[in-house]
Amino acid sequence: MIRMLTAVVALLVATAAPASAAPQTYADYTMMLGKNAGQVWSGGAAASQWAWIPLAPNEFEIQWGDPGAWPPSGGEHFVNDGGWVLVDGYFDHKYGTFNRQTVTEEYIGEENCLSTKAIPSNGGRQHYARWTIPATAYCLTALGTITVGANGAVVHFKHEQVWYPPAPCSNSYLGARTCIRQHERWYDDNGHDFSLSLERDQYIARGTGMAFKIHHTYDRAWPAGHAPWDAELYSTWVWQ
Repeated sequence: MIRMLTAVVALLVATAAPASAAPQTYADYTMMLGKNAGQVWSGGAAASQWAWIPLAPNEFEIQWGDPGAWPPSGGEHFVNDGGWVLVDGYFDHKYGTFNRQTVTEEYIGEENCLSTKAIPSNGGRQHYARWTIPATAYCLTALGTITVGANGAVVHFKHEQVWYPPAPCSNSYLGARTCIRQHERWYDDNGHDFSLSLERDQYIARGTGMAFKIHHTYDRAWPAGHAPWDAELYSTWVWQ
């Protein structure tokens, strides 16, 4: 009887369903939880750089800038709250101020962005991305204002995003990875009539970080007829 029970237990263990893998999170891809940084190359030379600065257990700053003039003068402020990555503004380290972003309308929908529903406000902070990576694409639209801390100027903006689920990706320097893709369009009236200022795709690689690949299709600062700009993550490191 003991031998039979042992055999039954062994069979049950052998045929038991494997434990479910932990859900993937936005941090698994962006590397925002640590002092992680990366350098981005375009045309065979360094073009940009990013670095995460953990500020608190659920609060983070990311800085983007010219590798030759580091550190940059500003950074974007993220908060992890309620299953979402939220944005509430931008640090201006040059003047020691904070440019407050306040969202007045937000919507979520499927990949095509045609059927959307309103997102309840979380203190006026932008719902930037879901913390847990979903299996299907989703669309986000946010409208609101940014108040410049240094002089009180107000900029109106609209941010449209589509986030795509994990898929294979690769770049010339770091090889094959798994990426989530962000397609975004940014509209504002910062010194001009309210209109499109930026459109791009960014691929963010799991365990590697931001800007694994960038395909930048429009930028207001470009001259007429400017070709799309492409860049790839060249290297990553942990800063001290």
